Amino acid sequence: MLKRNSFYKMVIRTLPFYLFTFLLFSCGSENGKFRLSGRFRNLNQGEFMIYSPDGGFVGIDTIKVRDGRFSYEKEVRNEVTFMLVFPNYSEQAVFAEPGGEVDIKGDATHLKEMTIKGTDLNDDLTKLRQRINRLTPPEIPPVIIEYIEEHPTSLVSRYLLDKYFILNPQPDYPQAYKLVTRMLKDDPDNGKLRKLKSQLEGLKANRLQGTLPPFSVVDTKGRKISNAQLNGKVNIISTWATWNYPSQDIQRRLQKLRRKHPDLNLLSICLDGDKWECQRRCDRDTLNWSIVCDGKMFQTPILSQLGMLTVPSMIVTDARGRIIKRDLPPQDIEQEIEKFLK
Repeated sequence: MLKRNSFYKMVIRTLPFYLFTFLLFSCGSENGKFRLSGRFRNLNQGEFMIYSPDGGFVGIDTIKVRDGRFSYEKEVRNEVTFMLVFPNYSEQAVFAEPGGEVDIKGDATHLKEMTIKGTDLNDDLTKLRQRINRLTPPEIPPVIIEYIEEHPTSLVSRYLLDKYFILNPQPDYPQAYKLVTRMLKDDPDNGKLRKLKSQLEGLKANRLQGTLPPFSVVDTKGRKISNAQLNGKVNIISTWATWNYPSQDIQRRLQKLRRKHPDLNLLSICLDGDKWECQRRCDRDTLNWSIVCDGKMFQTPILSQLGMLTVPSMIVTDARGRIIKRDLPPQDIEQEIEKFLK
């Protein structure tokens, strides 16, 4: 009887410790999760995609919409950027952080007016987007520059830098270079910013001078491809992704052009996080030239080697590897390339 009483006393004494340990680990697990949820008007059923351009997770996830509502949860270790890709192929950034939760509201027919609230970063971007929506296009860049200069270490600033000065149909590399230099003053140990500054340094000088840098990659068929093999009369390197419609349109135009000119050299870099999905799409669309896809999306090493910072993007070279064109508008591709093929 004494032994049994001693056992019960030991359990009672140690119970708080075990409860505390259980709660500690339970809370720790939940605190690592980021959750977004919301509702869209005029979208009762459907889905949209989500990916992380800065390594928050690998690949692409799908978010289902049922009765206009949706929710999504992901484990994250630090502040990262998620990109929502909607059915019309427009994108919107959401900033994730451990333990964070945001609420998204909007009308599927007017996605520009969507609000994302719940954390400081998302609240900041929503306020800024609401301000931008009232401005004319020429008034927007100064507002973006002002925000970045006032918040040089913010994840919002890095997103704005990409959206308005780098991943823009008409990029402003000199301005992007100035802003990255400013951001590095407050965040000198940021390796990604240092790497970006190095890339921009070459791009801002002259986008059409120089030759392709040496590179070597392996395509989805296991073939080794190097810059030396791009020695045709005209060679085109392009980026694309299954979640980016404009880039897919360019691949179809290149396919049509190659049927007319079999000697046209093509190398396409797919930024999908799923290599098998990339291969499936290539087989379906009969993209029968060299496709590179390592599943690393924007972290694919060849992108930084070539200074290709956007999707879609394009480099056109001659037989000597000299860059003769960059980032042609889709509607001009056939006409411009055929000039060099004559």
